[in-house]
Amino acid sequence: MALLDWIILGSTLLFIVGYGVWKTRGSKNVDDYVLSGNDAKWWTIGLSVMATQASAITFLSTPGQAFHDGMGFVQFYFGLPLAMIVICLVFIPIYKKLKVFTAYEMLEGRFDLKTRTLTAFLFLVQRGLAAGITIFAPSIILSAVLGWDLRTLNIIIGILVIIYTVSGGTKAVSVTQKQQMFIIMMGMFFAFFFILGSFPTDVSFGKALKIAGANNKLDILDFTLDTNNRYTFWSGITGGFFLALAYFGTDQSQVQRYLSGKSVRESQLGLIFNGILKIPMQFFILLVGAMVFVFYQYNPSPLNFNPAATEAVMQSEYLDDYKALEEDHLELEMEKRIAQNAFSAALELKEYNAIQQAKQNIIKINEKERASRDTAKELISKASTTVETNDKDYVFIHFILNNLPTGLIGLLLAVILSAAMSSTASELNALGTITALDLYKRNNKKPKDDKHYLFATKGFTLLWGIIAIAIACVASLFDNLIQLVNIIGSIFYGNVLGIFLLAFFFKFVKGNAVFVAAIVTQIIVIIGWYMDWMSYLWLNAFGCVLVIILAFITQAFDNFLGNSPIET
Repeated sequence: MALLDWIILGSTLLFIVGYGVWKTRGSKNVDDYVLSGNDAKWWTIGLSVMATQASAITFLSTPGQAFHDGMGFVQFYFGLPLAMIVICLVFIPIYKKLKVFTAYEMLEGRFDLKTRTLTAFLFLVQRGLAAGITIFAPSIILSAVLGWDLRTLNIIIGILVIIYTVSGGTKAVSVTQKQQMFIIMMGMFFAFFFILGSFPTDVSFGKALKIAGANNKLDILDFTLDTNNRYTFWSGITGGFFLALAYFGTDQSQVQRYLSGKSVRESQLGLIFNGILKIPMQFFILLVGAMVFVFYQYNPSPLNFNPAATEAVMQSEYLDDYKALEEDHLELEMEKRIAQNAFSAALELKEYNAIQQAKQNIIKINEKERASRDTAKELISKASTTVETNDKDYVFIHFILNNLPTGLIGLLLAVILSAAMSSTASELNALGTITALDLYKRNNKKPKDDKHYLFATKGFTLLWGIIAIAIACVASLFDNLIQLVNIIGSIFYGNVLGIFLLAFFFKFVKGNAVFVAAIVTQIIVIIGWYMDWMSYLWLNAFGCVLVIILAFITQAFDNFLGNSPIET
């Protein structure tokens, strides 16, 4: 990295931290700190909601997902707009009417204290783990590619986030996320247009799309009914709907974003804004990945994009085998360029038979390349059991560092770190709020003044920041943590969503029945995930339906025995 890149990266991050502290200095009470004084406009809410969900993993992994598997991943978000409509019509009016600080506060009034505490505890477990992973995921990739110390990166990201999140609370998170989203999208647009400008002169954007399509990278819709297929239209509409409903409707890191709205209408408009723009944003990021794929059809690419994996196998007894694979890979790349040029020429001549023949040739070469990459992964796994062989998360960062001009590299690294800070800030803000208000304040027998709870909320936010950094620093002891972000959420979200739906729509179900059903459901869902009963995305619908059914059965049994639930 050149000096200019370091200047752009450092100044961008310091501006975000400084702006967040300066803009939100002087929170006087818990209402200011947690709900930002209820003065947020709809565009602030919408951008904040989008930034909370769009972590660094989104901008590192999503282009790599399109590079390897195509753009079908966008189906994951198909249920999101439907979820936004339900939340706007049901969740927001209830939350605003009850004037709650947290989503789980409402559960005590509807059920009892133990149900509120259990649900808050489930949130703290899954979101606490996710906060550490949100820091760790970009750190491990940047560490591997840039050669930076992993723990130092974890600590830097964590401290930067802690400074402005503890200082300004929800308002600090919201105002900095507006700046972060601007930087993120500006960086992605610059990268996209640079890629288009790097194609051979005879390859226009339209032709690049045809090349990506010929390589099956633009296959967006999959209507198969296989529940083990992770990304299909049906899993997106159903599993994605339940996941989005649970995440945006019950996860405090998101709920806190729109509870700060000036009115019900501002909060609703903010979520509708997110619902309209989220799929196009993800589509664009995937399209960037598809264009990176086209770029590497005409430019050399490594056999494995993870430099740590390449280094590990090069220092092992499998060195000669790997070098032989690399030589074959170079020959395949030459064949690939020739085949792409033939396809491009056939497109110019508009000869159907020649186009189809060139396309079949490309598919055969891609199959050989895929087999070669899989063989390389096998050698890497033999050489080292700890290094990550799945290089999807390294594709885009490799492209950034090896192909972008000076200045743009610093901007794109700022994009990745800004996204990491954005998501982590929301998570810490929510974790501190839930711990202070749902657990500490609610279970504190002695009355305290508002300043005490303001200080407590800041203290718990700081504590969770330290815990998140600690989790990130020990995360390397576990395997495949980068892939676990959505899995962790899916294990808990369905159960929590079911509890909220019971609270909203099934008034005859009481607290004891819900409490028992929630515990049993969580155990079954964890077993189901461990035994791999279904793709993780379906766990959201499974957990939601299961807790409702079990609550019905438990309540019916309780009524049959003539017991009157004791509400506390």
